Amino acid sequence: MPELYLVEAVNDALHCELARDESVMVMGEDVGRAGGVFRATAGLRERFGADRCVDTPLAEAGILGTAVGLCMAGWRPVCEMQYDAFSYPCLDQLINHVGRYRWRTRGGMEFPLVVRMPYGGGVRAPELHDDSPETFYVHVPGVKVAVPSTPADAKGLLAAAIRDPDPVVVLEPKLIYRTERGEVPEGEHVVPLGRARVVREGDDLTIVAYGAMVPVAERAADAIDASVEVLDLRTLKPLDEEALLASAAKTGRVVLVQEAPRTVGYAAELAAILAEKAILDLRGPVLRVTGYDVPYPYWQIEDAYMPSVERVVDAARRLLAF
Repeated sequence: MPELYLVEAVNDALHCELARDESVMVMGEDVGRAGGVFRATAGLRERFGADRCVDTPLAEAGILGTAVGLCMAGWRPVCEMQYDAFSYPCLDQLINHVGRYRWRTRGGMEFPLVVRMPYGGGVRAPELHDDSPETFYVHVPGVKVAVPSTPADAKGLLAAAIRDPDPVVVLEPKLIYRTERGEVPEGEHVVPLGRARVVREGDDLTIVAYGAMVPVAERAADAIDASVEVLDLRTLKPLDEEALLASAAKTGRVVLVQEAPRTVGYAAELAAILAEKAILDLRGPVLRVTGYDVPYPYWQIEDAYMPSVERVVDAARRLLAF
């Protein structure tokens, strides 16, 4: 199998899915002639034409609003939001329309719309280019959310999202777009939504992460003098609750890692599930290592904001000593 960077795997998935299904199209700012700011859509316009790889105005609400109409007309639009925080103007469309159409039609209408965007920090970007907004999207009924952490999963989860009958938000960790390579199956490759991945087996403690925090969890596991299991959620909604509870039952100790701010973050939902359904399996409190409840800082101090290997190791050691 070829080795690709994560962003190259995204590009591979788009090429495969547009070739497989003529109703799939890509739209967004600079996705056509420029091939995307990260080159995620490179070559699509040349191969499939301007009608299936559409450069849009700089208007995120307009991008998603147009995609709603296209979806109702039988297309399977894949919208790119150029950066995470740029997507906030389209929350109106997402909450009031995209997530509700299956409900409004009593299941009579599928809504195969994908919103993909780079998310997270660590790349020294300016303000409004580094947020981790997954909780906004997970909270919207009717919308699924996937977050890959490897090139193979980036391709497979995006393919699954495009083929899904419901709207899916795919958050791509820009920090690892071009930092690590991995084997990616050639041709069609689908990773089912709703299935977590056990990155490594362990017996003493579980570190749960997703996206760019998975490599952080792996490095932390290497630094801990214990048998540590690392669980990559891959899909936040639907959540693979079975895998989460099985790992908690196996190790009895759980550390949750997220890049987003702490309050009402996704890790809080995971902690609540563990408290409700795994309390008798736990040997200590569920600990969270998260971003802080502040706007994402300027690049000079972003390393102090992002969860680090040292912070995860500290939480793990405190839990092991509980």
